[in-house]
Amino acid sequence: MDFTVGRSAGFRRGRTAAAGGLATDLSADAGLRAAYAAHGPELYRFALRQLRDEGTAQEAVQEVFLRAWRSADRFDPEVAGLRVWLFAIARTVVMDQTRRLAGRRVGQPTGPGLPTLLAEPGLAESMLDRWLVEEALRRLSAPHRAVLIEAYLRGRPCHELAAEVGVPAGVLRSRIFYALKALHLAMEEMGVEP
Repeated sequence: MDFTVGRSAGFRRGRTAAAGGLATDLSADAGLRAAYAAHGPELYRFALRQLRDEGTAQEAVQEVFLRAWRSADRFDPEVAGLRVWLFAIARTVVMDQTRRLAGRRVGQPTGPGLPTLLAEPGLAESMLDRWLVEEALRRLSAPHRAVLIEAYLRGRPCHELAAEVGVPAGVLRSRIFYALKALHLAMEEMGVEP
């Protein structure tokens, strides 16, 4: 499959998502090209960051769109946006690529041409998980994001945070509860299963 990034303007047919009007009929060539034009470069950057190899990242993006084409009937814009759905596929593809490459290179020293990511088992999944949590945190409101960062990532006690914010500890615990619910929802929207 050869997709051309600059040709998206004429490919806006098919079912359209409520936001943006991008064609989502991925079973049609036009819809697939439009999806690639809209999300291909971002998916490539994601894959390159994770795999650290241009050729492997290009293969991963092609595999993402091949899988999207094959399972086009399962995409529902009412459940998740196209970008979220494609990134969920990309996460799986990148993990598959990492496992496949790690399996081939077991016992071989890591040289300048090999991604150092493959030298440490589980590192790719850890990095992907970290990226997904960061992306989900970005989708939260500023107060929810701040309370989760302070309470969970920085390990600050609830009573200390409550005093700093100027609210009772019970109110802050409630904020944390709703912030966690919002984070869970954001991750579900990204296609991440708990």
